[in-house]
Amino acid sequence: MVELILAGLFVMFATGLGSVAAVVFRRLPDWGLDFSMAFSGGVMLVASFTSLILPSIDIGGAGITMAGIVSGFLLIYLIEKVMPHEEYFIKIKKTALEKEKLKGVFLIVSAIIIHNIPEGMAVGVSMVNDVDKGWATAIAIGIQDIPEGLAVSLPLIMLTGRLWIPVIVGLLSGFSEFVFTVAGGVVFSTFSFILPFGLSLAGGAMIYVTVKEVFPQVYRNRHETIVTAGFLVGLLLMLYLDTTLG
Repeated sequence: MVELILAGLFVMFATGLGSVAAVVFRRLPDWGLDFSMAFSGGVMLVASFTSLILPSIDIGGAGITMAGIVSGFLLIYLIEKVMPHEEYFIKIKKTALEKEKLKGVFLIVSAIIIHNIPEGMAVGVSMVNDVDKGWATAIAIGIQDIPEGLAVSLPLIMLTGRLWIPVIVGLLSGFSEFVFTVAGGVVFSTFSFILPFGLSLAGGAMIYVTVKEVFPQVYRNRHETIVTAGFLVGLLLMLYLDTTLG
């Protein structure tokens, strides 16, 4: 249990490190918001496949993976429907496009928090089965969590102009991973058959947000080249970390 808690604290710290790093990168030019959102989209798109969907297929097969992906789409769809709409965002002194992007950023945060749940579970299950392999998994996922923490906090900082609230949101994202690392070690050692569904659900949620919310919004402005570069940087960074450390 001590090793399990330490592993959970490690992945939480890594996500928090990425969120704090967002403060350093906050002073980007006016195209920085589009770049940071596209970067988040690249991180999420790669993570959805290499960290979630492909492992789900390996563990549970194609059927349960497809069911999880559909469930992930439905989950974010429902979150989008119940999220406060224009009557809430009108209270924020932003343009209509910025308000729409703020909604998209909230969905990014929701998707990454959902994504952290099965990642935490994976660390917990690995730790219970084999402490050495569990630490290897925790270190690999922890390093991957740094750009994910950045992807949560940087767009929020650039869009709201505030520092600590976005950083706290990123820290809470990491805390969710800590909670599910401990819970995963306890629960999924007994009910391991649920893990592939949880992995693919998170993958589906991230794909939905990336395709429906992130890319349509960031390509509305005249920063196509910068947006594409941001997506490419996020994609390559996450692909390198996932394939090298996975």
